[in-house]
Amino acid sequence: MKILVILLSLPFLSTALHGNPNANAQQQHFDTGGLSRDSFPDGFLFGTAASAYQVEGMASEDGRGPSIWDEFVKVPGHIADNATGEFSIDQYHRYKEDVDLMQTLNFDAYRFSISWSRIFPNGTGEVNWKGVAYYNRLIDYMIEKGIIPYANLYHYDLPLALQERYGGWLNRQVVQDFADYAEFCFDTFGDRVKNWMTFNEPRVVAALGFDNGVNPPNRCSKQFGNCTDGNSATEPYIVAHNLILSHAEAVKRYREKYQAKQNGRIGIFLDFVWYEPLTRSIADNYAAQRARDFHVGWFLHPLVYGEYPRTMQRTVRERLPKFNQSEVESVKDSFDVLGINHYTSYYVSDPRQPPPSVTGYQQDWNAKFAYERNGVPIGRQAHSPWLYEVPWGMYKVVTYVKDRYRNPNIILSENGMDVPGNLTFPESLYDVDRVNFYRSYLKELKRAMDDGANVTGYFAWSMLDNFEWLLGYTSRFGLVYVDYDDLKRYPKLSAYWFKQLLERNNP
Repeated sequence: MKILVILLSLPFLSTALHGNPNANAQQQHFDTGGLSRDSFPDGFLFGTAASAYQVEGMASEDGRGPSIWDEFVKVPGHIADNATGEFSIDQYHRYKEDVDLMQTLNFDAYRFSISWSRIFPNGTGEVNWKGVAYYNRLIDYMIEKGIIPYANLYHYDLPLALQERYGGWLNRQVVQDFADYAEFCFDTFGDRVKNWMTFNEPRVVAALGFDNGVNPPNRCSKQFGNCTDGNSATEPYIVAHNLILSHAEAVKRYREKYQAKQNGRIGIFLDFVWYEPLTRSIADNYAAQRARDFHVGWFLHPLVYGEYPRTMQRTVRERLPKFNQSEVESVKDSFDVLGINHYTSYYVSDPRQPPPSVTGYQQDWNAKFAYERNGVPIGRQAHSPWLYEVPWGMYKVVTYVKDRYRNPNIILSENGMDVPGNLTFPESLYDVDRVNFYRSYLKELKRAMDDGANVTGYFAWSMLDNFEWLLGYTSRFGLVYVDYDDLKRYPKLSAYWFKQLLERNNP
């Protein structure tokens, strides 16, 4: 009760509880840490991000076919509180309200994903034109409101039909099927969408789906997870290889058939946790570099240099698939823009013990994680157990990609923090910790840019509270609070912080 009384003393939250939640909040003056829109180069874009299954709802309506997530969430115990994305926050019907909010809060762009099974319910073949119509409505309204569409073709949600037909990402047939789906999207939406991304976090698809099996299709060796089938020593590498080839084939088709006439660009989103050596020892430095190679290097190294990192080649050996010469040429330099999703950092040390007799992708790292050094935590922990607030990691991630991978055109494509889903309404709105998180990370991003990193955009995760995968609705990442009973939207303090930061000609 004491916390509630304190919060109600704030005009913003008192009004939020008793009337219009937006009144007075816009009059607040926020500490932006000296940052403004003018701190960033002309043309630098600020946006927010989401994915289809997390926000759309209508999961089994209007002709959409099931994805592997629709099947996965049906199993009791897979998702917190056995939640699903069946209704989620109903952006399918409320997209205008959400786009209007983006415009009101001064954002430039929206990073959304297209549900493959909403377009092709069976993964291939017959088109669901109701799904096409939805994305046309969304894209057209974004453009009408001055919000630039950033379309992502795949965010974890493989059509279930392809998983059942031939094993999904384990089968090379998926390369052709994904490219066909991508080409349909280029042809259908590319007259308006000028920014395409093939995959969000393919490493997560391969590792969490096929190494420890905590995500669908729930495959792993029995030693590493609760799975009935799988092989953690081989399948993650096969899946990653097919994901890379799928990306390259989609990019090839875009460049050959659409890019010149549509005047767009294409890339991929890769997740990157920063791994800092726990000590200054040579062994811990090597361990941290192994972690970086097995994490971001697994995908980025082939896309820049046409081969997997030498660290991986030496460790994984014959279990690591090889690119033939034509594939090397196709994979190498297959992006115009690189999205980096960055949230957190960990300390890493050498285990100083022989590698285990039974191996898998994570065991191949031969690295040990730590979350404090000399009793001092690496950062404040958010609600998610994996997420620590470590602003300096942002600088190191961006600088590492700049220095090791030829300073590509980067967009910082996800960044944010969560709080528990069961906080009271006023506690959720008064998200000072989230404001501090964004301010500190953006300052480190700006520092990396000042030191030469070619960063051209930043996307906050996420615009709205939504279905957060394994955490269901027990985690809130949004700048905008969603009441899951009536689905009304209420901008939080962090939303108004961004609104002030992004004002044009801000002194």
